[in-house]
Amino acid sequence: MNKLELIKKINKLFSEALIIEKNPIIKIKISKTKFISFMNILKTNKDLSFDMLYDHTAIDWIYKNEFELIYNLYSTTYGYHIIVSVNISRSDPRIITVSNIWSISEWQERETYDLFGILYEDHKDLRRLFLNDDWNGYPLRKDYKDNFMLER
Repeated sequence: MNKLELIKKINKLFSEALIIEKNPIIKIKISKTKFISFMNILKTNKDLSFDMLYDHTAIDWIYKNEFELIYNLYSTTYGYHIIVSVNISRSDPRIITVSNIWSISEWQERETYDLFGILYEDHKDLRRLFLNDDWNGYPLRKDYKDNFMLER
């Protein structure tokens, strides 16, 4: 299946998926409300088989008052690579965990929680990964400040 056929297959299975970029990698934007069902389809559909979540992170769009969550997926069966993107509010940064779909995300979500403050609902062990438990704030947020920062 080529890239165009893959896009058609994804759109047929989940019409709410918005393909926003096709080259060099397919990037798909999905709403928060459809997110978890879409991710389940990507993993379990035998024609897609996105069995590897190899990276997850966030982008702080402070002026839009949003975080964009980025999930890089790969199908070891078919060699497909896609990026799934979902926006959530900065004022209530919550989304359902995908650790029930890809167990590796337990660690990736802990990192994103630790550095951005994203809350993953139903996560089994959501706690800081790198910083001390008593650390105040989330250092990768664009409005983060502490006493040790150098400013111009």
